[in-house]
Amino acid sequence: MATVSEQPQASKARTPRPSNVPTDRVYEIDMYALDGIEEGYHEAWKRVQQPGVPELIWTPFTGGHWIATNGDTVREIYSDPSRFSSEVIFLPKEAGEKYQMVPTRMDPPEHTPYRRALDKGLSLAQIRKVESKVREVAIDLIEGFLAKGGCDFSAEYANVFPVRVFMALADLPVDDVPKLSRFAHMMTRPEGDTPEEMAAVLEEGNRGFFAYVEPIIEARRGGDGDDLISIMVNSEINGQPIDHDKALGLISLLLLGGLDTVVNFLSFMMIHLAQNPEIAAELRSDPLKLMRSAEEMFRRFPVVSEARMSAKDQDYKGVHLKRGDMILLPTALHGLDEKENPDPWRLNLERRGISHTTFGGGPHRCAGMHLARMEVIVTLEEWLKRIPDFRLRDGSKPVYHSGIVAAVENVPLVWSAGQ
Repeated sequence: MATVSEQPQASKARTPRPSNVPTDRVYEIDMYALDGIEEGYHEAWKRVQQPGVPELIWTPFTGGHWIATNGDTVREIYSDPSRFSSEVIFLPKEAGEKYQMVPTRMDPPEHTPYRRALDKGLSLAQIRKVESKVREVAIDLIEGFLAKGGCDFSAEYANVFPVRVFMALADLPVDDVPKLSRFAHMMTRPEGDTPEEMAAVLEEGNRGFFAYVEPIIEARRGGDGDDLISIMVNSEINGQPIDHDKALGLISLLLLGGLDTVVNFLSFMMIHLAQNPEIAAELRSDPLKLMRSAEEMFRRFPVVSEARMSAKDQDYKGVHLKRGDMILLPTALHGLDEKENPDPWRLNLERRGISHTTFGGGPHRCAGMHLARMEVIVTLEEWLKRIPDFRLRDGSKPVYHSGIVAAVENVPLVWSAGQ
C-alpha cells in the first residue's frame, strides 16, 4: 500500500479495496484529518502532490474514494458533468446522499433554471449595489478593535464580517448566526469515526437549515422584497413558481455558502500577509494592484474540497471507474500545482494566466464569487488604510482544520496602536 502518511491512522474506519482499484493507487489520506495539518492546511494537501504520485489515487478512509491530485484533473472533472455527476458532492458518500441543497446536487439541464435564479440575486450588477453596505461593515469592525493594538482576526473579523454582510443582504437577524454557523460546521466538517456517524451529523445540519428557512420562505413568498431570499423564492423555474422543497434547498444553500467559505478564506489570507509584510506594503502602495490581487489570493488560498461521482463505468487516467465511484477534488492541489502556476507558493501580485478552481468549475462555478471578490478587496482596502503594519503575535500557533471547507482558528494579529 502506497502512503503519504508518516503515522498510521488506526482509529479511523477503513473501507476494503474494491476490485477496480489497483494496489499501487491506494494511499492513506484522510480528508478530515490530513497528515501534517498542524503546519498548515495547504501545506498538508501539498504533501500528496509528490513526484510519482498518479493523477488519480484511492484512499480507504471516508468511505473509500478517489482523489484527483493535480490541477488538470481537478479542472477536467469539474468541467464535465456528463462523465462526473454532481448527484453526490460531499464525502463520505453516505453523508453526501443526505445533502439536499439545490442546485448543487443537480446536473444540467435540470440544474440550469435554478442556477439562473441564483445568478439573478448574486449577479455582479446586484453585488455592486451593496458595496457601500459591505464597506460600512468592514470599517465598523476594524474601528472597533483598532485602538487595542491587536485582535484575534479569525474570531473578531473573519468570522463576523462576511456573515454580517450576508445576513444584511438576506435581511436576517444577526442574532441567528451562532445557530446557523453550527449547522454549517456540521455539514462541512461533520464529526464521526465512520461514514454512518458522519452522515447522521451532516443530515442533522441539513435538517437544521431546512427548519430555519421554512417559515422565512412562507413569509416572503409572493412579496416584493429586494433581499436575496425574496428574490430567490419568487423566482420562476421553467415558467412556474419554485416548488417548496426546492426553495428549501436553494435558500439553505445560500446560507451555507454565505456563512462558511469566505469566513475561512480571509483568515488564511491574513496569516500570510502578517508573515510577509513586503506583500502588504506592495498592496498599500498600488491601489490598482490591490484591486487586481483578489484572483491571486483565491489561487493561493483555496479552502474547498468537494467531490463528484462517476456518472458511468469508464476508463479514466489509467484506472477503471465504476458508476457511483466518488472522486474528491481538493482545489488546493490545483492552485498549488507547479504545472499550472509556476512558483505556486509565492503570492505573486504580477502573476498572469492564473489557473485555479477555487470557485469550482463547469455549470456549478460558484454563484457567490462576485460577492467573495468584493469582500476580499474591501477587507484589504479598509484594513491596510488603518493598519498598514501588522504581524502574528509572537509564539502564536494558528490551528488548522481540514474538511469539505477548511478552517483556521487562533489568528492573533498585533500592531502599534498609534500607527
